[in-house]
Amino acid sequence: MDHLKIYRKRMIPDECILLKDDIILEQTKDLIITKWNTLKPRQDFQYGYSCYFLNHGYKVSKLYREDNTFLHWYCDIVDYQYKEKENALIVTDLLADVVIYPDGFVKVLDVNELAIALEKKLCDPQRIIQALKKLDSLLNLIYDNKFDTLSSKIEQQIL
Repeated sequence: MDHLKIYRKRMIPDECILLKDDIILEQTKDLIITKWNTLKPRQDFQYGYSCYFLNHGYKVSKLYREDNTFLHWYCDIVDYQYKEKENALIVTDLLADVVIYPDGFVKVLDVNELAIALEKKLCDPQRIIQALKKLDSLLNLIYDNKFDTLSSKIEQQIL
């Protein structure tokens, strides 16, 4: 069977991109860990590692600058759809994100995009509810000092 193809699907902007250069480092029924470079050149970061938590609806990424220094953790709230015939995983960005900086500061991003998606009928209202529940679950993990249960999956791959 062909190796798994991973697609990043976004609502804002509306796009679906094959992550053809991502390297799968580990794949189980519960998670997928990848190493990747940015799709387009960026000033703030160059590459990273991502762990797709298939049972939770998070994608946790560790981002690095060009000089190989750690920038921050970036957590996407996502939905997964597996297409068996194509051996493809469609990862839909559910808009809300969480950034965790090296000093422990936590920042929630793009919650306003959930409202925009609802107003413009870019997705079903049930999907917005799902995104908010996943965001709450992730934030509770972080605030309960249990983020390491997620980040350790990537850290084990990097060592």
